[in-house]
Amino acid sequence: MKLYTSHRAPNPRRVRWVMAEKGIEGVQIVEVDLLAGEHRTADYRAKFGVPHVPALELDDGTCLTESLAICRYLEALYPEPNLFGRDPAEQAMIEMWTRRCEFYLANPIMLSVRHTHPALAALEATQMPQLADYNRLAAEKYMRSLDRRLADREWIAADRFTIADVVAAVGLDFARLIKYRPPEELMNLNRWLEAARARPAAGAGL
Repeated sequence: MKLYTSHRAPNPRRVRWVMAEKGIEGVQIVEVDLLAGEHRTADYRAKFGVPHVPALELDDGTCLTESLAICRYLEALYPEPNLFGRDPAEQAMIEMWTRRCEFYLANPIMLSVRHTHPALAALEATQMPQLADYNRLAAEKYMRSLDRRLADREWIAADRFTIADVVAAVGLDFARLIKYRPPEELMNLNRWLEAARARPAAGAGL
């Protein structure tokens, strides 16, 4: 298999983190220079259909995009440690929290960074500071919900680390590009974030 990734980009890091949690080896890593537009070339689009990273090319030539779809595929191949749920109820709970963390936290944080950091201007038609502020405030609103959720639990979705924690932690880590930190008063959230960052697999993709 070949994993097309980009150093420090958040969505590819989700896949690299999952691979590290599961101890997956033997996957060829292909670095894609986003700022140089390598993901927008005709060859890249012909192979994957969209100018996105990450992308996974299987040995038979099948190509997958979307980070969570790739992570689900890897979970099916390497089911332990389990990150997506062991039974239908747990799978639904983890899916629910993963989607919440992606839609209400990770995506707004990513947009805030992309519309703030000067080096990322090449990825946007026009950087809009007002859009960055709007999304940061939206993310912080959800951070308060997560802080309450984490008041009496170690991890977000289950009694162990799961894909929901990966998605949330990677989103917040991306904000370090603009020297952003979650509000200090969100003590439960910050405790959880430090615990996620302390995992050996957390360095994958950085």
